[in-house]
Formats: sequence, C-alpha cells, structure tokens
Amino acid sequence: MSAPAPSPLAIVDAEPLPRQEEVLTDAALAFVAELHRRFTPRRDELLARRAERRAEIARTSTLDFLPETAAIRADDSWKVAPAPAALNDRRVEITGPTDRKMTINALNSGAKVWLADFEDASAPTWENVVLGQLNLIDAYTRNIDFTDERTGKSYALRPDEELATVVMRPRGWHLNERHLADADGRQVPGALVDFGLYFFHNAQRLLDLGKGPYFYLPKTESHLEARLWNDVFVFAQDHVGIPQGTIRATVLIETITAAYEMEEILYELRDHASGLNAGRWDYLFSIVKNFRDGGAKFVLPDRNAVTMTAPFMRAYTELLVRTCHKRGAHAIGGMAAFIPSRKDPEVNKVAFEKVRADKDREANDGFDGSWVAHPDLVPIAMESFDKVLGDKPNQKDRLREDVQVAAADLIAIDSLDAKPTYAGLVNAVQVGIRYIEAWLRGLGAVAIFNLMEDAATAEISRSQIWQWINAGVEFENGDKATPELARKVAAEELSAIRQEIGEEAFAAGRWQEAHDLLLRVSLDEDYADFLTLPAYEQLGS
Repeated sequence: MSAPAPSPLAIVDAEPLPRQEEVLTDAALAFVAELHRRFTPRRDELLARRAERRAEIARTSTLDFLPETAAIRADDSWKVAPAPAALNDRRVEITGPTDRKMTINALNSGAKVWLADFEDASAPTWENVVLGQLNLIDAYTRNIDFTDERTGKSYALRPDEELATVVMRPRGWHLNERHLADADGRQVPGALVDFGLYFFHNAQRLLDLGKGPYFYLPKTESHLEARLWNDVFVFAQDHVGIPQGTIRATVLIETITAAYEMEEILYELRDHASGLNAGRWDYLFSIVKNFRDGGAKFVLPDRNAVTMTAPFMRAYTELLVRTCHKRGAHAIGGMAAFIPSRKDPEVNKVAFEKVRADKDREANDGFDGSWVAHPDLVPIAMESFDKVLGDKPNQKDRLREDVQVAAADLIAIDSLDAKPTYAGLVNAVQVGIRYIEAWLRGLGAVAIFNLMEDAATAEISRSQIWQWINAGVEFENGDKATPELARKVAAEELSAIRQEIGEEAFAAGRWQEAHDLLLRVSLDEDYADFLTLPAYEQLGS
C-alpha cells in the first residue's frame, strides 16, 4: 500500500450529501489523487492526439488499419486472459444508471450482467456521482432495501446467486469532475474519479463475493488510450494488494477510429480484457464527427434508417465478432432500447418482434450476448441467445473466419440507399430538446417516444442536424436544411411541449435552456467535440 504522498484533493462548490463521508474517505481520496498525479498528464496528451487525428481525417477523408501495429494483428499466438466464472456467460446484459431503484431492479432483472452506468445514462451531478457509488456499496453489503415514498412500493434484492454481475462504466476520458480539484486547482478526470472510488471501496468486497471489479470502458478512440487504462489497472491492483488480472474490462467499440484498432485494443488490455461491445448511437455520432467535412458520401440518413443490417454497420459488427473470438474475448451486441408501453399492447407487439429479430441476428452472427434497456426485454433477448447457445456459456469457438472486412467497408456510408428526411429533422430536434432538458435536471436515462435514450442520443441528434445543414441537404418535401429551418422546427417543438405539459410544468423545467443549447451545438460553425462539455457548464450541482 506504499505510495508517494498524494496532493490533497479539494471538494469544490458542492453541497454536503447524506452519507458522503462513507464514499469520500481520506484514504479513497488519496487513492484518486494518486491516480490523478500519475495518469492525468498522459490523458491530456491523448486528448491532444485525438485532435491531431481528427485533423488528419479532415484532410484525407479516409481511415485505414494501422501499418505500425500490423505485427500484432498478424501474430495468431496471443489471446486475452480467460474469462472469470462471473463473466463467462453474458448472454443478456441490462444497462442503466445507479440510482437506488434502478440498482435493485437491474440486479433482480434476470440478466446475467448489469452495466452500472456513470457515463451516458447518468447526468454527472455531484449527487449522482457520489450517491451512485454509495448505492453500489449498499448493494454489495445488502443494505439497499427501500420503499418509494411516492408510490409506497417496496424494493429488495433477491438472493445473491440470482443477482446480475455488475460491470461498472466510468465516464469517458474527455470529461473532468468539476467538484474535485488538486492543490493547483486542476480538475480530476471523471474517469479516474468514477473508477478510483468504485475500485477502492469494492475490489476486495467483490472478490469476497466470488466476483471482481469489472469495467466497461467508453469512448475509447485508440489502442494508446487502452494502454493508459491498462497502466491504471496495474497500478491500482498493486496499490490495494490484489492479484494482477483481477480487474476485467470490456471496451465499447463506439468510435470509428477504434473500429480500426480492435485487435490492438485487446492486445494492450490482454491481461485484463474480457470483451468488446458494439455501441451503435455513439458509433454513428463518431462517424459524423470525424467525417463531417467529407462531403455527400458521408451524409447519414435519419438515425432510425441506419439499422444494424446497413452494409457498413454489418462490416463493423462482424469484424468485432471475428476479432473477439480470434483472441478469446466475448463479443457483446448492441442495445435494444425499446421501453414497453403500459397502455398500448399493439405498440409492444410490433416492437417486441423487432427486438426479437435483432437479437436473433446477433446470436446467429456469433455474438456472445447483447444489451437491453428494460427488464421486460430480458426474456426476449434471453430466448434468442438460449436458442443458439443452449447450455454453452458463450460461442467463442465460432471463429467467423468467413468474415473479410476491408478498411473501406467500415466507412462505406453511401452503400445505404436511405436519405435524410424532413421527418428525420423534426425527430432529431424533438428528441434532442427533450433529452437535454432532462439531462440538465440530472437525468441521464430518459424514456422518449417509447425508447430509452441516453447522451449518445443527443449527440447523434445534434450531429445530424449539423451535418445536414453543412452538407446543404434537400429534403423530400423540397425544404433545404438551413439554420433558419432548424430554428423554425425547434420553436414549433418548444411550443408543442408547452401545450403538451402545461404552463406550470413548462416553467418548472429547463426547456428554453435545452432548446438554446441544442441549437447552439447544432448550428455553431465550430463543431463541439462533445455536447456534454458545454452542457456540463449548465448542469445543476
């Protein structure tokens, strides 16, 4: 446990929270401070490298597999470490934030894994950051039973053997935690706060439960970023005195640049890697962000027209399965975001069939598991994977050597026939405003039009508006995508929301701010790398 004396961390502009002293202990903060001292400078260098790479894509409008890592891809001898027992069967994973009710419902859902989310499904208020950690500690010590004051409904955990295995997702490298700063006033990266507090408090506790500290790594853009995470893991395990390889990480391949470095990402994390995941909305957002000056051939149609059967999406998912299984890792499929309606069984029937078809396709393609956003979808996804897996925990023995993906296949956006529509613009504005308003109030997972939306939703919405305007798209009704049209649609939506919810609820919300922020990040000539950066400045404490 010996380490250099860390710089003390100050809690900045944060109201005290109930029981925060159980999370923000001197020892835990000293650990986070040491992570910050050792690893933030490299984080900063890697963020600068992202900008350089983006500039190169703007210049060339192309991407390729890296020549300097060809030897790693060609070497068939290396594999990732074998999966621990608790992560060997991942056929259905449920995702969601770490509020108290969701924690109990997700653990009880019947899914094999719960992605406990401090990232896109959680707006990073200080309350969500700290109390989310407390809820996980309480879950592991079985002190989380509670009664909802509003409904009177009681929530309690099932027996340990029936609970989902937790895989925690910290924030991406680009976000800082404004409420924790070092002696020089520098904010600590949110990723190191989330990881550090969770690992410090729970690593040994999880080992005692027969599991371990498992993580999902979001927004990764290169194998060098994976290398940084690996170095964080090595230091952390030594620091608390648990064996190397105890930590396991699943990396979301949700950026277009990471899609070209899947093998290298697994290689960097090989002692700690447990799989890769196909993250759909962020992946589309990343394509728009990186190729936004690439002209008409990179213009995406409406987001709902880009299904996983689109040729360039198929190339991405099949390459992911082949890469994972070649290296002994789990391949985890994308999200079924549908939220069942309590009022409309016909809507449910149609949606359930779509979910079933999506999960059947993933299971038949060789994925070892997949995501859902709602407990009612767990049995549907489970059935799809049970049909293919039977009693086997996974299908990593399906090597998919029939899959051949060329570099150009991953960015063949123009292989899709669909075009942007006026209805697609309206939907992007509607969903963007409604999601951002909820996020500014501290909600990261929001049901909108029967879909569970998170921050990736808002990113693809504003990115498509930006791209369509800058590409001069003409819609089927003759309207041209312009700033004026976006403002008109946004004003109409704001008026419709006011009518829908009434003056009192409208005034109590943050609707005008959400409207203004969506237009700002959709219309500014300088494209913001992440919507959550300017939004964080407006987020309540």
